[in-house]
Amino acid sequence: MAFRGWPVEALEFYDGLQADNTKTYWQANKSTYEDKVRGPMVALLTELEPRWGAGKIFRPYRDVRFSADKTPYKTAIGALLAEGGYVQLSADGLATGCGVWHMESDDLKRYRGAVADDVSGADLVAVADALRGQGIGVISRESLKTVPRGYDRDHPRADLLRNKGLAAWKQWPVGSWLGTAKARARVEEFLTAAEPLRDWLRKHVG
Repeated sequence: MAFRGWPVEALEFYDGLQADNTKTYWQANKSTYEDKVRGPMVALLTELEPRWGAGKIFRPYRDVRFSADKTPYKTAIGALLAEGGYVQLSADGLATGCGVWHMESDDLKRYRGAVADDVSGADLVAVADALRGQGIGVISRESLKTVPRGYDRDHPRADLLRNKGLAAWKQWPVGSWLGTAKARARVEEFLTAAEPLRDWLRKHVG
């Protein structure tokens, strides 16, 4: 099946799930999820695979074991690409990401060393500035309030040193384009723009 975007029913499915996040709603609308939400995502991942690698769709069920929020279902469908990249659809629209959301201790040590280095650190600043210039965010889900121990508080790249992860991120609100193949074009444009950040992280973090 060729990717032709997500139909209105996909967005309506998530609107309904936000209002009624229950097994009853899910079971009554499971066919809509499979046909209108997951089906187009599979088609998109298939078309992206030659350049960006195989895609893996996350399970729609939330892990509620350690969460105060016990709603059972995720209100977005997300998928990872083997060559780097993330695609997400929700009632709010389409979003894409590329990078490392959370770095383990060894990765974080390498990341901070590369940021502190005048050459590789300057390269990262240039990459981040170029992304922002294209309207793409450069974000971290976790960051320290101050620079980590062992680094000058007035370091010129203190903002990057505080990060515990780093990723490019772009979100588009719902529009008529979302129901067309233009959605794929936006994802591919983002992934191409984010390649320098992906490559920097691969080289210096792993």
